[in-house]
Order: sequence, then C-alpha cells, then structure tokens
Amino acid sequence: MCGITGIYPFNLIGKIHKIHVNAATTSLEKRGPDHQKVFIDETCALGHRRLSIIDTTSVAHQPMWDASKRYCIVFNGEIFNYMELRTSLESRGVVFNSQSDTEVLLNLFILEGEACLQKLNGFFAFCIYDETERTFFVARDRYGVKPLLYVFDDDKFIFASEMKTILQYGINKELDYNSLYTFLQLNYIPAPDTIFRHVKKLLPGHFLKVIAGRIEIEKWYEIPAATSNNPIPSFEDAQKTLAALLEKSVQHRLVADVPLGSFLSGGIDSSVITGLASRHKKDLHTFSIGFKDEKFFDETHYANLVAKHFKTEHTVFSLTNDDLLAHLNDVLDYLDEPFADSSALNVYILSKHTRKHATVALSGDGADEMLGGYNKHAALLKLRSMGVKESVIAALLPLWKLIPQSRNGTLSNKVRQLVKYGEGVKLDPAERYWKWAGYTSEGTAEGMLSPHVRSQLSKDRYESQKANHLRFVKEGYTMNDIFRTDMELVLPNDMLTKVDLMSMANGLEVRTPFLDVDVVNFIFSLPDDYKINNTMRKRVLQDAFRAMLPSELYNRPKKGFEVPLLKWFRKELKSMIADDLLSEKFIRDQQIFDYAEIRKLKAKLFSSNPGDVHARIWGLIVFQSWWKKYVS
Repeated sequence: MCGITGIYPFNLIGKIHKIHVNAATTSLEKRGPDHQKVFIDETCALGHRRLSIIDTTSVAHQPMWDASKRYCIVFNGEIFNYMELRTSLESRGVVFNSQSDTEVLLNLFILEGEACLQKLNGFFAFCIYDETERTFFVARDRYGVKPLLYVFDDDKFIFASEMKTILQYGINKELDYNSLYTFLQLNYIPAPDTIFRHVKKLLPGHFLKVIAGRIEIEKWYEIPAATSNNPIPSFEDAQKTLAALLEKSVQHRLVADVPLGSFLSGGIDSSVITGLASRHKKDLHTFSIGFKDEKFFDETHYANLVAKHFKTEHTVFSLTNDDLLAHLNDVLDYLDEPFADSSALNVYILSKHTRKHATVALSGDGADEMLGGYNKHAALLKLRSMGVKESVIAALLPLWKLIPQSRNGTLSNKVRQLVKYGEGVKLDPAERYWKWAGYTSEGTAEGMLSPHVRSQLSKDRYESQKANHLRFVKEGYTMNDIFRTDMELVLPNDMLTKVDLMSMANGLEVRTPFLDVDVVNFIFSLPDDYKINNTMRKRVLQDAFRAMLPSELYNRPKKGFEVPLLKWFRKELKSMIADDLLSEKFIRDQQIFDYAEIRKLKAKLFSSNPGDVHARIWGLIVFQSWWKKYVS
C-alpha cells in the first residue's frame, strides 16, 4: 500500500511542472511512511511513497524497472494472487529479483499488456511507463478500493493518489459548482468528477493510456449481470459456495510480512471475516471502538462476544465525546476534497489506534451493498409490491412530519425513517433511490447556493450524470439492480473513500475480503431472494455462517457506524457554527452560499425537530474548512 504520482508533459510549458514532483511525492508521506523515491527523465517524472507490506527490503522499492530497463512502474495496492501469477511467469522464463507483488505485476503487463488486468485479484492503482514507446498506462481496480486522480490539458497529464498531491503541481483550482451541488445532496462527490473542474477521478474498472499528447480511456471490468444461461444453484449450495469463496479470499488476504489484524464491529460482516481469519491465523488480533458517552451507538458488547467466541486477542478503544472531538481537526485537516460522511471520524480513530498494533487490517466492507444490508434495501423491496401497510405509512406522512425527528434516539429515529419512507413512496424508482441515497433534496441544495453560483450550474450535465448513476434503477427494477447501483455509486465514492482516506492518514492498509472478484461475481449471479426478502437481509451470508457465529448476533438491530453530531453542534461546536465557518460574515464574504438559507438550517438545528439537518450542517462545515485551507 503506497502513494503514487507522476507527470507526462506534452510541451515546454508542461515540462516546467516536473519541478514539482518531489514536493508532490512528499505530500503522500502519511500514505507511504517507509520510503520515498522519484524518477525523472526528459519524457516524464514518477514519484512513489512506500508502506512496506510484502518484501519489505530495499529491492522492492519503487519506482521499479524491469530487467531490460524499458518499463517502469509505480503501484499502490496489493495483488493477492501474486504467488500463483509468479509461478506462471517463472514457467515462461521470467526471473525475479524480489519477492514483491509489484515485480509480478510489472512482468505480467510486459508479457500481456492490458489483458493482464483480467488476471489480477486485488486492489490497485498503478502507472507503467514505457520508455521506448514514450507512453503511460494507468489503471484502477474493479471496485474503486484505491483512488486515482488526474489532470489532462494541452500541456500535460498528471496523476496522483490524492488531491493534495495534484495541487502541488500548481494546477488551476476553478471550482466545479455542479460537484458542489451534488456534494450538498450526497455529502460526497461521485467519480469521475471532483470539486475542481480540471481534476478528474479515473472510474473503477477503467484504464487510460497517454500517447502522443492524448489520452484514451477504456472500461476493462463491469459486474456481470445474471443470465438465464447459468444454472441457479440451490440456496443450500449457494451458501456452501459463498462460504468457500470467502474463506479463500480471507486466506489470500492474510499474506503479509508485517503484523496483521482485523476490524471487529460485532456485526455479521466483520464477524464472518474475523471467524474465517481465526481459522488460519491463531494469534489473530481484533480491534473495535465504543462510545462511553453514547450507549445508543455503542456495539462493543457484540464485538467482545465474537472475540471471545473465536479466541482472538481483542482490543477495544473506548472513547468519550472528548476523545472524538480531540481528533476532529485531524480529520478535517486531512480531507483534501469535501467529504462529509461523519463516520470517517470513527474510522480515523480506529485506524490510528490499530496502527499501533498492526500495519494491515481486514474489514467487512462491501457486504451491505451487495447483499441488501441497508434500511433502504428493505424499503425498496417492499415498494416493488406496495401493500396496505406501505400505503398507510405514505398516507400518514403529514402526521409523521409533526413528530420530532432525530437520529439520536430510538423513537425519534424511527419517525425520521417513516418520514423519509413516506416522501419516497410518491417518487419514481430512480428519484426515490436518489433521495434515499442522500441527505438533502435537489431544491434545498440549490436554495443553499448563492444566485451567482446557481447561475453557473449546468443542469443538462447534472441530469446526464445523474441518469448515468441511476441507469439500472427503472420501473420493474430487481434488487440486483439496486445493489449494482450501490456498488458503482455508494461503495467507491463514500464507503471505500472513507476507509482509504482515514486508514492511509495513519499508514494502515485495510483489506476487504468481500470485494474479491470471485466473491462479487458469484454474489451477483444469485437471485434477489437469496440475498433479501421481507423478513431477512443478507440471507445467504447469514445462513452460510449461522453455525459458525454466536447466536446473539442474529435478530439484533443494525445501528450503523455514526457520530453524535447533533449534541456537538448544540454544545461544543456551537461557536464554530455561529462565529466562524457558518457565520453571516464568512458566508457573505465567501459569496458561495445564500445566507438566508443557511440561517434557516441553523435555526432548525437548534429546534426540537432537527431531523437530518445535522448531516447538512456537517457537510457545510466540511466544505468551509476545506475551502479555507485549499481555496481561500
């Protein structure tokens, strides 16, 4: 796991920017604390920061050249089937100088070109420079576990693992107001866009080539759709196959030359991964966090139960609100693009403490998106055949809206969910999904922007991009259509971005066994009702491991991984809102937001019926903090 960057100039103006490659590489220090190296020649420059995981010796440092000195690679990620690939390459005459997966990847590309991507099982972003042909080949993994940002203009092509690195090259920092508009709705910015007009993200499952001053972008992977040509296994056989594939995936991800552990929240997903890992690593260390002051969010009881069941060496980081607040500025400071999933704070603290014990951690990310683990999945399933109960909930929407709503209590959170459900019932499937994926409606988000910014929005571009994100969600949708949309929108742009940023801020590698390509392809070959029905979510997963897991994990409420923002905003962070980031003077001087609308949000925040407003406030705080650091 590392940080990478590089520049390919097309002319003399572009070449001037090569002087920034050393500073750009240094900006990735937290992502790769163990080693830095830069390569520069007349054609290009490449930089690498290394977090040593496999073959920690100097012979595995990057940028790495092949034996002929024609090809050079900078690589961020892990190839989990690299030993099998290495054996195959050796049979074809390849001689290796290291034990690293980097050298395997480089030689596989040399022999097979872009076709090598289909053989890779892992997560990655990499660039290979061909000195003879004077080309870059840049690729990103199937599901977007590892980030890759780039700039392409008349003068140059630049790529990097992080936005802060891109900015080191002195690029144009013109804001993309369409991205801001989307951010206000979702609390993140979906690829391929970024907050800057001239910076893009390479989409998951895509590669690009830089050739003679132009770039070519192609898709190399997409989740295969289930077809009638493939026989459907019985539910019992599906359980067995999933269990076997997951165990193989976990085994692959236990390979490391540094200490390795596992995140353990006490939910089904992380408990399955922990249980499988404990079969093959007897001294497995597990890690979880809990909230001393917020029992509603605390799930350490279940994590302790699982740890005891599998006899792991378990560490609980039990935090107070003061502990969380103490790390708030660290998180805000590391965000180099607006990103407002508040649970990033939890992941940051968990990663920071875990890094004291391990360099690699397994996680259960990806299961919810593929197998129907979210509340919205159950709601969308019910709405495919709306009955009397759903009609009554929708009809009583005016009543629900009169009752106080908040995420910070059982009853008020249930009312909040009923309101959101009732509002979604009357929408078409695509609009319903979009509403339930976000925190703020399109109208409210637009109203928050100043008249000048609103006039700069390209509604045609917005609607086109939104339609592409929602292309699978149509009348008569299947739940697999919903899951695929989650896998392309929510997972890479929210969940995986959060884990990558917060773990890399602490030099910790996080591995995701559920996102093994064989596991994903198999899950998407299964019928909807193997995954979710009206009584159970993640059916095939829960039933496959029912005999392995403690019975107490079943039929327990799913609470998520949240931060008690509302209390903070009303107490400890009140001054930040009132006197600094959302003050009238700041907003009016900035000229991005409409202060009249911001004032309404602040009034709702301190009312008896806050609803989801704290999520909108958090999004604004994140943006304002980012804007002060990178734009102001």
